[in-house]
Amino acid sequence: MTGEFLIRQLADGDWDAVVALEHDAYAADGLSEGREALESRARRSPETCWVLEQHGAVRGYLLSLPYPPLECPDLAVPEQDGAVESDNLHVHDLVLAEELRGRELASNLMDHVHARAAEGGFTQISMVAVRGSDILLRFFGYRAHREVPLPASYGRRAVYMSRPVG
Repeated sequence: MTGEFLIRQLADGDWDAVVALEHDAYAADGLSEGREALESRARRSPETCWVLEQHGAVRGYLLSLPYPPLECPDLAVPEQDGAVESDNLHVHDLVLAEELRGRELASNLMDHVHARAAEGGFTQISMVAVRGSDILLRFFGYRAHREVPLPASYGRRAVYMSRPVG
C-alpha cells in the first residue's frame, strides 16, 4: 500500500463517512442496511473492523465479525449485543469510494483482514458475494457454497463463500 493510504481501526468518529459510503454503494440495489445495523456489527467485534484513510478522510471500510460457519447476518436485522465465539471470521462488508475502485485497494484490505484473521486464530474467512462479485472472490481463493440459504435481504444473486485462513 502506498503512503497515500492508511488502513486503521474503525473509530467512533468514522461513522458518518462509513454510512455515506455504504449508502452510495448499495442503496440503488436495495442492499443498504443503515447505520443502526452497521454499528451493531462493529460493536460485536471492533477489533476486526477497519477504515481506509486517504489524507485524513475515510475513503473505504471493511467490517468483519466472528460468525458461525455457513451463516451470515441478515441485512434487515441489527446484531444482538454480545460476542459470538467462532473460528470463522465473516467479512460482512467492504466498500471503497467509487473513484478508488479498480486500484487494488480492495485487495489490500482483503490482505489486511487475512493477516489479522491468522493473527487472531481464525481458521476460516467467509463472506456473502453480492451483485456477481463471487467471480472475483474466486481469484482470492474463496469457494461458493450455493447450498447455504441466505436471508432475502441480500437479493437473488447473493452467494455465501468461504476460504481457509492462510
